[in-house]
Amino acid sequence: MSDVLQQLIDVLKLEQIDDSHFQGASEDLGFPNVFGGQVCGQAMMAAYQSVEDRIAHSMHGYFLRAGDPNLPIQYEVQSLRDGGSFSARRVIARQHDKEIFTLNASFQVPEIGFEHQIDMPASTEPDVLLSELDMRRRFKHLIPEKLRDQFTRDRPIEIRPVNPVNYSNPDVRAPYKQNWFRAVGELPDDLYLHQCILTYASDFGLLGTSMLPHGVSFAQKGMQVASIDHALWFHRPFRVDDWLLYDMDSPSASNGRGFNRGNIFNQKGELVASVCQEALIRKKPQKPA
Repeated sequence: MSDVLQQLIDVLKLEQIDDSHFQGASEDLGFPNVFGGQVCGQAMMAAYQSVEDRIAHSMHGYFLRAGDPNLPIQYEVQSLRDGGSFSARRVIARQHDKEIFTLNASFQVPEIGFEHQIDMPASTEPDVLLSELDMRRRFKHLIPEKLRDQFTRDRPIEIRPVNPVNYSNPDVRAPYKQNWFRAVGELPDDLYLHQCILTYASDFGLLGTSMLPHGVSFAQKGMQVASIDHALWFHRPFRVDDWLLYDMDSPSASNGRGFNRGNIFNQKGELVASVCQEALIRKKPQKPA
């Protein structure tokens, strides 16, 4: 396993304080705030500490405050219900004694039932695509110097965009994109770990889909961009160390918010997860001269 992938696993595996309280480290990805996928992944890991023999099938989270990447995050798990088939948990993430994120997650006993899914869309195979990291390194001279090292360092998740966007000078295009992604090394078989890493990775690239029709990006000056919420449904078992296709679209943007959706398929064409997220996307008011 690569060092960067082990570092991600270490970030997601929390320190247990007592039966319902945990602490997680914050990683610096070059953003001014904690990466939202990290908080989601750690909260899912915390919820998993309180259930046995049940698998997560959905999570719904709200980002309440920006996270401080220089401080650890405290997680409190509340047990809401344990039924014959389902268990529900709430997780509260705190920094500076304030809530920064809340998560509701539901777990289910494995069960056999009806099966159907939408077809996997056409896409370019990942083997012929450049990774996002390779492209950043090729054009690192265009990245601000203070962010260059962070944005070009090795990553635990490899992302290969099908139709890459120039975030420093984006063109106007339809609100639709595809990324292939996978962990950069072989992982243990534990499904909970694959789900927590997928939760982490599902926050990469999704928010920007709603900005494509407007020719703007998070990297441009004057833009205020932040995740508001994040919801994820797990449909079928999968491995996040195999290639997964993230097929994303944005049906709507209004009132300073962009709505984004994503379906995640494995290379067999099986729909393994679906994602929805609403984000703040607005231009900051210009200060009077």
